Amino acid sequence: MTGQATDHMRGRPLPSGPAPFTALVDLIWRQKQIEHWIRFGRKSYEQLLDRHRSVVGFAPNSIFGFVRWAANEHGTIISRIDIVRAVCRGEPFQTLPFVRPGGEILVKAETWPMVERVLQHIDSIETAGIDPADADPDHWRHVHNRLRAGETPSTYTPSRHEAWLMRRRTQQ
Repeated sequence: MTGQATDHMRGRPLPSGPAPFTALVDLIWRQKQIEHWIRFGRKSYEQLLDRHRSVVGFAPNSIFGFVRWAANEHGTIISRIDIVRAVCRGEPFQTLPFVRPGGEILVKAETWPMVERVLQHIDSIETAGIDPADADPDHWRHVHNRLRAGETPSTYTPSRHEAWLMRRRTQQ
């Protein structure tokens, strides 16, 4: 008998698992060694594996910010943030470490100064009363392109957000 069948027979419910086409992200937290966390986004699934590891999932078309940091005895070896859109069935996607199967990468920032600028931009969106997960994907692409060019991204304002919401409603 399988372990799952045994659990069900003992009156415990079977684990529900993620919905189909959920983007799964492996999170790790070992203080001052390796830290992967979600900066923003609406989780549709979460599974704790042990004290240091968990898996979270995001529904298709949802946007989330995934931060990775690692260090060794000499200091930081990786600082990275990716803002990702979970793709729908049949859509092309980019692979990304610790994200299964992958997603559409809207922002990719490496090195602490770039990561810090993205985090500050996320903070400014939240200060405006907007959930960064609801922001226009085109704005995130704009942020990526401006940062790569060494420029400052435009501010994401409530009026710009309202225009995005109206455009999204008309496309449905």
